[in-house]
Amino acid sequence: MSDRKDAPIRISEIFGPTIQGEGLLIGVPTVFVRTGGCDYRCSWCDTLHAVDSEYRDDWKPMSVNAIWQEVTRLSGGKPLTVSLSGGNPAIQPLGALIKKGHGEGYRFALETQGSIAKDWFADLDYLVLSPKPPSSSMQTDWAAFEACLDAAGQTPQIALKFVIFDDVDYDYAKAASSRYPHIPVYLQPGNHTPPPPDDDNAVVDIDGVMDRMLWLVDKVSADRWFDVRVLPQLHVLLWGNKRGV
Repeated sequence: MSDRKDAPIRISEIFGPTIQGEGLLIGVPTVFVRTGGCDYRCSWCDTLHAVDSEYRDDWKPMSVNAIWQEVTRLSGGKPLTVSLSGGNPAIQPLGALIKKGHGEGYRFALETQGSIAKDWFADLDYLVLSPKPPSSSMQTDWAAFEACLDAAGQTPQIALKFVIFDDVDYDYAKAASSRYPHIPVYLQPGNHTPPPPDDDNAVVDIDGVMDRMLWLVDKVSADRWFDVRVLPQLHVLLWGNKRGV
Protein backbone atom coordinates (compact mmCIF):
# COMPACT_ATOMS: atom_id res chain seq x y z
CA MET A 1 0.00 0.00 0.00
CA SER A 2 1.38 3.39 -0.95
CA ASP A 3 0.69 6.82 0.59
CA ARG A 4 0.12 10.29 -0.78
CA LYS A 5 3.53 11.90 -0.44
CA ASP A 6 2.25 15.29 0.77
CA ALA A 7 -0.33 13.92 3.21
CA PRO A 8 -0.04 15.27 6.78
CA ILE A 9 1.02 12.89 9.53
CA ARG A 10 -1.01 12.73 12.74
CA ILE A 11 1.38 13.10 15.65
CA SER A 12 0.62 12.29 19.27
CA GLU A 13 4.05 13.30 20.60
CA ILE A 14 7.69 13.70 19.62
CA PHE A 15 10.24 13.32 22.40
CA GLY A 16 13.82 12.45 23.24
CA PRO A 17 16.57 11.83 22.95
CA THR A 18 16.24 8.98 25.41
CA ILE A 19 16.90 5.26 25.16
CA GLN A 20 14.83 2.62 23.44
CA GLY A 21 13.31 0.66 26.28
CA GLU A 22 12.54 -2.70 24.70
CA GLY A 23 13.20 -5.29 22.06
CA LEU A 24 15.77 -5.28 19.29
CA LEU A 25 17.26 -1.85 20.05
CA ILE A 26 17.00 -1.77 23.83
CA GLY A 27 19.37 0.83 25.29
CA VAL A 28 19.99 2.61 21.96
CA PRO A 29 19.75 6.44 22.07
CA THR A 30 16.58 7.36 20.22
CA VAL A 31 14.17 10.14 19.32
CA PHE A 32 10.57 8.94 19.30
CA VAL A 33 7.96 10.05 16.80
CA ARG A 34 4.68 8.71 18.16
CA THR A 35 1.79 8.85 15.74
CA GLY A 36 -1.89 8.98 16.62
CA GLY A 37 -4.40 6.31 15.69
CA CYS A 38 -4.59 2.54 15.77
CA ASP A 39 -6.64 -0.20 14.14
CA TYR A 40 -6.39 -2.26 17.35
CA ARG A 41 -7.64 -1.70 20.87
CA CYS A 42 -5.66 -4.04 23.08
CA SER A 43 -7.14 -4.70 26.50
CA TRP A 44 -3.85 -3.80 28.22
CA CYS A 45 -2.77 -0.91 25.98
CA ASP A 46 -0.38 1.43 27.83
CA THR A 47 -0.43 4.23 25.21
CA LEU A 48 -4.13 5.02 25.03
CA HIS A 49 -3.30 8.68 24.43
CA ALA A 50 -2.06 7.60 20.98
CA VAL A 51 -4.81 5.05 20.35
CA ASP A 52 -8.19 6.05 21.71
CA SER A 53 -10.24 8.39 19.52
CA GLU A 54 -11.13 10.26 22.72
CA TYR A 55 -7.69 11.86 22.37
CA ARG A 56 -7.76 12.52 18.65
CA ASP A 57 -8.09 16.26 19.18
CA ASP A 58 -4.64 16.13 20.79
CA TRP A 59 -3.10 14.56 17.68
CA LYS A 60 -1.54 17.28 15.57
CA PRO A 61 -1.45 16.99 11.76
CA MET A 62 2.14 17.82 10.85
CA SER A 63 4.09 18.07 7.62
CA VAL A 64 7.27 16.11 7.06
CA ASN A 65 9.30 19.32 7.33
CA ALA A 66 7.68 20.29 10.64
CA ILE A 67 8.31 16.85 12.12
CA TRP A 68 11.87 16.85 10.91
CA GLN A 69 12.55 20.26 12.35
CA GLU A 70 11.53 18.93 15.77
CA VAL A 71 13.56 15.72 15.41
CA THR A 72 16.71 17.61 14.49
CA ARG A 73 16.14 20.13 17.28
CA LEU A 74 15.88 17.34 19.83
CA SER A 75 18.89 15.46 18.47
CA GLY A 76 20.97 18.59 18.07
CA GLY A 77 21.33 17.74 14.40
CA LYS A 78 23.42 14.67 15.25
CA PRO A 79 22.10 11.56 13.46
CA LEU A 80 20.68 8.83 15.68
CA THR A 81 17.85 6.31 15.56
CA VAL A 82 14.30 7.57 15.12
CA SER A 83 11.61 5.23 16.45
CA LEU A 84 8.28 5.44 14.63
CA SER A 85 5.67 4.26 17.10
CA GLY A 86 2.03 4.65 18.01
CA GLY A 87 -0.71 3.51 18.10
CA ASN A 88 -0.04 1.77 14.85
CA PRO A 89 2.34 3.99 12.88
CA ALA A 90 1.68 1.96 9.72
CA ILE A 91 -1.59 3.90 9.42
CA GLN A 92 0.35 7.09 8.74
CA PRO A 93 2.16 8.17 5.51
CA LEU A 94 5.73 7.95 6.79
CA GLY A 95 7.65 7.18 3.60
CA ALA A 96 8.66 10.78 2.85
CA LEU A 97 9.83 11.29 6.45
CA ILE A 98 12.06 8.22 6.26
CA LYS A 99 13.52 9.36 2.95
CA LYS A 100 14.28 12.82 4.33
CA GLY A 101 15.92 11.45 7.46
CA HIS A 102 18.02 8.94 5.58
CA GLY A 103 19.33 11.81 3.47
CA GLU A 104 20.76 13.29 6.68
CA GLY A 105 22.19 10.07 8.07
CA TYR A 106 19.46 9.10 10.54
CA ARG A 107 18.22 5.53 11.00
CA PHE A 108 14.58 4.50 11.33
CA ALA A 109 12.90 1.78 13.37
CA LEU A 110 9.21 0.99 13.22
CA GLU A 111 7.12 -1.15 15.56
CA THR A 112 3.75 -2.44 14.41
CA GLN A 113 1.48 -5.38 15.08
CA GLY A 114 1.67 -6.37 11.42
CA SER A 115 -1.91 -5.61 10.46
CA ILE A 116 -1.24 -2.99 7.73
CA ALA A 117 1.49 -3.30 5.10
CA LYS A 118 3.11 -0.26 3.47
CA ASP A 119 5.56 -0.18 0.58
CA TRP A 120 7.90 2.08 2.59
CA PHE A 121 8.58 -0.78 5.03
CA ALA A 122 11.40 -1.66 2.61
CA ASP A 123 13.04 1.70 3.38
CA LEU A 124 13.29 1.07 7.12
CA ASP A 125 16.49 0.13 8.90
CA TYR A 126 14.64 -1.91 11.53
CA LEU A 127 11.15 -3.41 11.54
CA VAL A 128 9.81 -4.86 14.79
CA LEU A 129 6.66 -6.90 14.26
CA SER A 130 4.69 -7.38 17.46
CA PRO A 131 1.61 -9.54 16.88
CA LYS A 132 -0.73 -9.30 19.82
CA PRO A 133 -1.34 -12.40 21.98
CA PRO A 134 -4.73 -13.63 23.24
CA SER A 135 -4.59 -11.50 26.42
CA SER A 136 -4.92 -8.42 24.19
CA SER A 137 -8.41 -9.56 23.06
CA MET A 138 -7.27 -9.01 19.46
CA GLN A 139 -7.11 -11.56 16.65
CA THR A 140 -4.03 -11.90 14.43
CA ASP A 141 -4.62 -11.77 10.68
CA TRP A 142 -1.69 -13.86 9.46
CA ALA A 143 -2.34 -12.98 5.82
CA ALA A 144 -1.91 -9.29 6.70
CA PHE A 145 1.18 -10.16 8.73
CA GLU A 146 2.69 -11.97 5.75
CA ALA A 147 1.96 -8.92 3.60
CA CYS A 148 4.05 -6.82 6.00
CA LEU A 149 6.96 -9.23 5.65
CA ASP A 150 6.62 -9.18 1.88
CA ALA A 151 6.53 -5.37 1.84
CA ALA A 152 9.70 -5.18 3.96
CA GLY A 153 11.63 -7.57 1.75
CA GLN A 154 15.31 -8.04 2.58
CA THR A 155 16.23 -4.46 3.50
CA PRO A 156 15.35 -3.84 7.17
CA GLN A 157 16.57 -5.91 10.07
CA ILE A 158 13.39 -7.66 11.24
CA ALA A 159 12.52 -8.95 14.70
CA LEU A 160 9.47 -10.46 16.36
CA LYS A 161 8.42 -9.14 19.76
CA PHE A 162 5.77 -10.66 22.01
CA VAL A 163 4.21 -9.30 25.18
CA ILE A 164 3.56 -12.18 27.58
CA PHE A 165 1.03 -12.14 30.39
CA ASP A 166 0.29 -15.84 30.93
CA ASP A 167 0.71 -19.40 29.64
CA VAL A 168 -1.74 -18.83 26.80
CA ASP A 169 0.28 -15.85 25.57
CA TYR A 170 3.48 -17.87 25.90
CA ASP A 171 2.08 -20.72 23.82
CA TYR A 172 0.90 -18.20 21.22
CA ALA A 173 4.39 -16.73 20.99
CA LYS A 174 6.01 -20.14 20.58
CA ALA A 175 3.57 -21.13 17.85
CA ALA A 176 3.89 -17.80 16.06
CA SER A 177 7.69 -17.78 16.18
CA SER A 178 7.79 -21.32 14.78
CA ARG A 179 6.22 -19.91 11.60
CA TYR A 180 9.29 -17.72 11.09
CA PRO A 181 12.32 -19.59 12.46
CA HIS A 182 14.70 -17.25 10.64
CA ILE A 183 13.48 -14.13 12.51
CA PRO A 184 14.93 -13.26 15.96
CA VAL A 185 12.40 -13.38 18.80
CA TYR A 186 12.13 -11.09 21.83
CA LEU A 187 9.80 -11.82 24.77
CA GLN A 188 8.85 -9.30 27.41
CA PRO A 189 6.64 -9.56 30.50
CA GLY A 190 3.38 -7.67 30.25
CA ASN A 191 3.02 -4.35 32.01
CA HIS A 192 0.72 -4.58 35.05
CA THR A 193 -2.12 -2.14 35.64
CA PRO A 194 -1.26 0.74 33.29
CA PRO A 195 -2.60 4.08 34.58
CA PRO A 196 -4.91 6.40 32.68
CA PRO A 197 -3.03 8.21 29.89
CA ASP A 198 -3.26 11.58 31.65
CA ASP A 199 -1.78 10.25 34.91
CA ASP A 200 1.65 11.87 35.24
CA ASN A 201 2.47 9.73 38.26
CA ALA A 202 2.39 6.66 36.02
CA VAL A 203 2.31 4.15 38.87
CA VAL A 204 3.12 0.60 37.73
CA ASP A 205 3.16 -2.65 39.68
CA ILE A 206 6.91 -3.15 39.25
CA ASP A 207 6.97 -6.14 41.60
CA GLY A 208 4.30 -7.80 39.49
CA VAL A 209 6.21 -7.10 36.30
CA MET A 210 9.42 -8.56 37.71
CA ASP A 211 7.60 -11.61 39.07
CA ARG A 212 6.34 -12.21 35.56
CA MET A 213 9.84 -11.65 34.21
CA LEU A 214 11.23 -14.36 36.51
CA TRP A 215 8.39 -16.70 35.54
CA LEU A 216 9.12 -16.08 31.86
CA VAL A 217 12.84 -16.79 32.31
CA ASP A 218 11.98 -20.07 34.03
CA LYS A 219 9.55 -21.02 31.25
CA VAL A 220 12.07 -20.40 28.49
CA SER A 221 14.78 -22.28 30.36
CA ALA A 222 12.57 -25.27 31.14
CA ASP A 223 11.43 -25.48 27.52
CA ARG A 224 15.00 -25.23 26.21
CA TRP A 225 13.85 -22.35 24.02
CA PHE A 226 17.37 -21.06 23.58
CA ASP A 227 17.02 -19.00 20.39
CA VAL A 228 14.97 -16.30 22.10
CA ARG A 229 15.78 -13.22 24.16
CA VAL A 230 13.83 -12.37 27.31
CA LEU A 231 13.94 -8.69 28.25
CA PRO A 232 11.96 -6.35 30.50
CA GLN A 233 10.53 -3.07 29.32
CA LEU A 234 13.42 -0.97 30.59
CA HIS A 235 11.52 2.29 30.22
CA VAL A 236 8.74 0.94 32.46
CA LEU A 237 11.26 0.07 35.17
CA LEU A 238 12.79 3.54 34.93
CA TRP A 239 9.78 5.78 34.37
CA GLY A 240 6.61 3.70 34.70
CA ASN A 241 4.05 4.65 32.05
CA LYS A 242 4.91 8.33 32.08
CA ARG A 243 4.42 9.99 28.72
CA GLY A 244 7.30 11.48 26.77
CA VAL A 245 10.10 9.22 28.02
